[in-house]
Amino acid sequence: MTLEMKELEAAVEGILFASGEPVHIDRICLALDIDRLSAQQVLQRLGDYYAYERRGMRLLQMEDTWQLCSAPEYGDIIRRAFEIRKSAKLSQPALEVLSIIAYYQPTTRAYVDQVRGVDSAYTVGLLLDRKLIEECGRLQVPGRPRLYRTTKNFLRAFHLTTLEDLPDLPGMEAEGQLRLGDDGALLDGDVPAEEPPGGGDALPEAE
Repeated sequence: MTLEMKELEAAVEGILFASGEPVHIDRICLALDIDRLSAQQVLQRLGDYYAYERRGMRLLQMEDTWQLCSAPEYGDIIRRAFEIRKSAKLSQPALEVLSIIAYYQPTTRAYVDQVRGVDSAYTVGLLLDRKLIEECGRLQVPGRPRLYRTTKNFLRAFHLTTLEDLPDLPGMEAEGQLRLGDDGALLDGDVPAEEPPGGGDALPEAE
């Protein structure tokens, strides 16, 4: 069955609404029997419609997934309707840790500790609870420390489509050039030329 563009848009809208979660573009292609380019065109048209018509919804892209969400300008009204408390803003230490993980992922807590010069155990736990970071395996060195990376919730919170949208950070080491010790910390002489700035300045401001 071949659908017209308006029908495709309606079908995609229905899929995204029913899901309530990010939907991978391949799932949309499979459901509608269309290729990726066609799916991208439909999604882009739908997203442009919501934005241009100033609807109460927005279509958010996060890497290869798409999700319907409420328009940010109506956030306070929506929270009042459902008596939802606004999430507390991240503290400066939390933004520092999140910046380091975002730019140097996947990375270990020992690496974060060494860059910051203080213990980050509590803050890493807080970011895990907020689902802004997640464990993604273990470093293949003695002791096998846990590795952490950012999540799709991180992309959504900072209005990023992909990690490539992060602002450039001067002094970043090329991937794979850092040498880590048995505990996952940097070996002497391998501290980055410039640390991610404190207070979350390396990241765009979250909602």
